[in-house]
Amino acid sequence: MTTSTTRTTPRPATGSRVIRMPLSARTRKLLLLVHIASAGVWLGLDLVLGILVFTVLTGDGTGAGAAAASLAAVATWPLVVAGLATLASGVLLGLGTKYGLVRYRWVLVKLVVNVVLVTLVVLVLWPGMVAVGEAGRAALADGTAPAMTATLVFPPVVSSTALLVAMALSVFKPWGRTRRVPRDE
Repeated sequence: MTTSTTRTTPRPATGSRVIRMPLSARTRKLLLLVHIASAGVWLGLDLVLGILVFTVLTGDGTGAGAAAASLAAVATWPLVVAGLATLASGVLLGLGTKYGLVRYRWVLVKLVVNVVLVTLVVLVLWPGMVAVGEAGRAALADGTAPAMTATLVFPPVVSSTALLVAMALSVFKPWGRTRRVPRDE
């Protein structure tokens, strides 16, 4: 009579390795604080961006010109720095906690959202906002309202919504584990 043993945890596939970087409690809390704060700053900058866009589209000549000139200051370096700080702290938390980077679907979705948003800021929003800022400064010099399109509304709405979804994922942690990543417990 033969007996078989059953493994309770699957063995990692040959050649794959789960990268873990154990964090002390103090380091984990510090990283979590940085992650939450940088995501909060990012959301706050998106809200400021939305207010400035609303002012550009509805304000008088001087107010609209000043708001348009200010858009480039908010939508360039500050957004990129907040996004990269959120990304870096999230990656370090993923590597140092039980959640991992791709072990749980909600973490993977947050990672993808963060990378996509930072990429969109650098490749799409930044060049557009530089042009809007220049148009705002020219309008201020001329004493007229800058000519802007309503498409300026989309970046702050899309980004704020995506960040709120990512924050909700952090709180509710839905969907469970991904299938491809082995358990390493």
